[in-house]
Amino acid sequence: MEYILVVPVLASFILVLAMMPFWIRKAKIMGLKGKDINKHSKPEVAEAGGIVVLAGFIIGTLIYVAIRTFVFQQTNNVNLEIFVLISSVLIVGFIGIVDSLLAASWNSSESHHAKGWRNGIGNRYRILLCIFAAIPLMVVNVGTSSMSIPFFGTINFGILYPLFLIPLGVVATTTTYNFLAGYNGLEAGQGILILGFLSYVSYVTGSAWIAIIGLCMVASLIGFYIFNRYPAKVFPSDVLTYPVGALIAIMAILGNFEKVAVIVFIPYIIEVILKSRGKLKKQSFGIPDKNGRLKLPYDKIYGLEHLAIKILGERATERKVTYLIHAFQIVFILVAFLML
Repeated sequence: MEYILVVPVLASFILVLAMMPFWIRKAKIMGLKGKDINKHSKPEVAEAGGIVVLAGFIIGTLIYVAIRTFVFQQTNNVNLEIFVLISSVLIVGFIGIVDSLLAASWNSSESHHAKGWRNGIGNRYRILLCIFAAIPLMVVNVGTSSMSIPFFGTINFGILYPLFLIPLGVVATTTTYNFLAGYNGLEAGQGILILGFLSYVSYVTGSAWIAIIGLCMVASLIGFYIFNRYPAKVFPSDVLTYPVGALIAIMAILGNFEKVAVIVFIPYIIEVILKSRGKLKKQSFGIPDKNGRLKLPYDKIYGLEHLAIKILGERATERKVTYLIHAFQIVFILVAFLML
C-alpha cells in the first residue's frame, strides 16, 4: 500500500508538464513576458511560470492528504501541520503573484526592462508581507523550541521560538531565495537540489510525511525545469521563488533540522553579502556577445553569478554559469550530509 504514496508526487509532475505549454501561450497573450537579458538577441519569454508550479504542488499535497485520510485512515495532528504548511506557501505565493504583476507592469517599457528586473513590491513591504506567511506556523506553535547550538549546547528558546525565530526563518529564506537568479534553469535547479536533499533528511530523521510534501515540490520543479532550462521558454518569477524559499524554512521547522537547512542555504547567505556590497542594486546578469559568451558587467563581484563568470573566464556561458553554481550548491549539500 505504501507504493500509492508515489501518486501525489507523479500528479504534481504530470500536472506541471501538461499545463506549462498552455500557460506559456496564455502568458504571452496577457503580456506577461520579459526579455532574456543573458542572450544577445534578448528574446521575449513568458513570465510567472511559477503559478503552474504552485498549483502542481498544492494539488499533489492535497492528494497526499486524501490518501492519508481515506487509504491509511490517519487523521492526526500531521494533517493540521500540512494545512498550516499549505497556508503559508499560498500566502507567499500570492505575494509573489502580486510582485510579478507589478514588476511586469513596470517593465512594460522596453527601455527600462533590464533596470527594472527586480522592481515590484518594495523591499520593506516585501518583508512585512512575508511575515504574514509565518503566522499560521506561529499560531499552531509548530516545531521544537529547543535547539542545539555549537559551543553553547542545547538552548530552549521558549516563546521566542514561535514569536521570533519562526518568522525570521520564513522571511529570510522567502525574500533571499530570488537573489540567486536570472539564469535559465538556475532557480528551478537550485530548488530541485535543496528540496530534494531536505526531503531525504526528512525521511531519515523520521518525518516521512514532510519528505512526500517536499518531493511534490521537487516533482513540480522538474516539470517546470524542462521548459525553463537553457534556452528558456518560460521564466519562474517570484511566484516560484517565494514558495520554494518559504518551503525550505517550513520543512526545516517542522522537521527540526534547522542547522542542516542553514548549511545548505550558505550559498544564498554569501549571495546576500555580495549583493549588499552593491546596496542590493546591482543586477546578476552578464553581458552576452553574439557567440553566447558572458562578460562581467561590473569591475567588482556582486554575486555568485559574477564569481562564476570570473572563474570560467572566456569560457563563460549562461549554461556553464548555472551548472557551476549548482556544483557549488552540491558541495554544501555534501557537507550537510556528512553532518547528519
